[in-house]
Amino acid sequence: MTATTNETRKPGPSVSCVFICHDGAGRILLAQRSAGARDEHGTWDTGAGGIELGETFEEAVAREVREEYGADAEDITLLGVRNMIRHDPFSHWIGLVFAVRIDPVAARIMEPHKFDAIGWFTPDALPTPLHSQAPDSLALFLATAP
Repeated sequence: MTATTNETRKPGPSVSCVFICHDGAGRILLAQRSAGARDEHGTWDTGAGGIELGETFEEAVAREVREEYGADAEDITLLGVRNMIRHDPFSHWIGLVFAVRIDPVAARIMEPHKFDAIGWFTPDALPTPLHSQAPDSLALFLATAP
C-alpha cells in the first residue's frame, strides 16, 4: 500500500499523560467527573490529557495541570508507563504516568463542564467510586512517588 491510497486505517491506541497531583505532604488531588465528562460520570479520577504536536511530555503535563486545576506544576516526575484498556466503553491508550507536586492552595476547578468537585485525600482515605483506571495509576504512584 502506498500513502496515496484511500484505505481506512484501523485506529490504534492513543497516548496520554496521566498525572497525579500531590502536595508533597502525603495528600493526592482527585477530581469527581461530572455528567459533562466523556465517561464514567460521578467517579473520582486523577488528571490526564493529550500531548499536542511538538510538546514534550513535561510540557503537556504542565499545560494540562494549569488547564484542569489552575495550578503550576512545581515538580514533575515520570513514574512509569501503563497500557490502559477499558472494555465498557471500549478504549485503549498508553498512559505515561507522572507525579506532579502543586501548591494545594492554588488548585481549583478550571473545567466545570468536566468536574463537579475536587478534593485532597490521603491514600488510606480515597473517595469512591474511583474511575476504572485510577486504582492502577494510584498504585504506581504509591509504589514509586517521590
